Amino acid sequence: MVVLDALTGRDGTNRSRGHRQIDAETDQDAVLAWLARFVDSPNTLASSRREAERLLLWSVVERGKPLSSLTHEDLLIYRRFLANPQPAARWVMPPGRKLARRDPAWRPFAGPLADASIRQSMVILNSLMGWLVEAGYLSGNPLALAKRRRKAAAPRVTRFLETDLWQAVRETIVAMPQETLRERAVYARSRWLFSLLFLAGLRISEVVGNDMGDFFMRTDATTGDPRWWVQVLGKGDKERLVPATTELMIELMKYRRALELSDLPSPGEPSPLLFPVAWRRSSHPAPAWPEAISRSAVHTIVKEVFAAAADRWEADGRGQVQADKLRAASTHWLRHTAASNLANGADLRHARDTLGHSSLTTTSIYIHGEDDARHSAISAVHRIGW
Repeated sequence: MVVLDALTGRDGTNRSRGHRQIDAETDQDAVLAWLARFVDSPNTLASSRREAERLLLWSVVERGKPLSSLTHEDLLIYRRFLANPQPAARWVMPPGRKLARRDPAWRPFAGPLADASIRQSMVILNSLMGWLVEAGYLSGNPLALAKRRRKAAAPRVTRFLETDLWQAVRETIVAMPQETLRERAVYARSRWLFSLLFLAGLRISEVVGNDMGDFFMRTDATTGDPRWWVQVLGKGDKERLVPATTELMIELMKYRRALELSDLPSPGEPSPLLFPVAWRRSSHPAPAWPEAISRSAVHTIVKEVFAAAADRWEADGRGQVQADKLRAASTHWLRHTAASNLANGADLRHARDTLGHSSLTTTSIYIHGEDDARHSAISAVHRIGW
């Protein structure tokens, strides 16, 4: 980002005049120093960069002042802006697929942010401002004056697919065309991706960041039976062992056969969990493995399947509301769907460890059985009788 010298923050009204602990002369340099802390955490880096970039752009373009001159009142205005970024032609991307950052039509927003997203944005920006104060770059944190609310109990998760919608998604994948070589490759990859996301409960970053060589087998200490596992490097660089169920291993073998690979990966095999559709194994016995496909590519695959499922749902006359829910679903909805299935059917500790949650409290928000029972009980006795 290139801005006029007056807007770089060199003379920001909130700049600290004391000793600085970072070598930053401009707001952009200071933000980059803050972002450098997350270089080993791709998810945190991506979300932090997005929120800092949006604020920097808004500060310069809409307020005509550098970030280091923003006041508490400015940030109240910015919070309202997030709920309705205007003018839309300047701030909001046209509907459709995500555009590359260098595309002339790229914009910082895909649309207005929901309340939860706005709160998360302000949490991230508060962290940024607080760190810049601690680093001696800013005199004070204008967000520190915001009203502090008592932390509410975590609500039940609603962004997951109920049984009928999840069944509709699976039926959509099974019905995908398989006439041509490319169609068969698209089908095989879609089926494997959805199996992986649901049965292993992986995050999108874990799909692109782990390899097939992370699958391994060890003998059950009690029964002597072979057990397959996948070692996952996940959020916060934490490793966890995810049970590779018989179903998951069957799907892995089917996908590898479609790629003309051996049924099972060799230990430490650096092949990605998801291959580009156009990849073909060479005649050489040791193929050159492709790079893992990007997060945005995985996101696109999942969204296309959900859109197709929604179209089928509508064509069957099964209701607009549920079709709209399918279209709104994303990759993380599959993790929520997997978590809901695990939390309502398995020991909560096993679900926690499989999903990589830090506590049982996080896992428990996926338990819907008690809510369903409460709904039935209230409906049976609580009536108005008109």
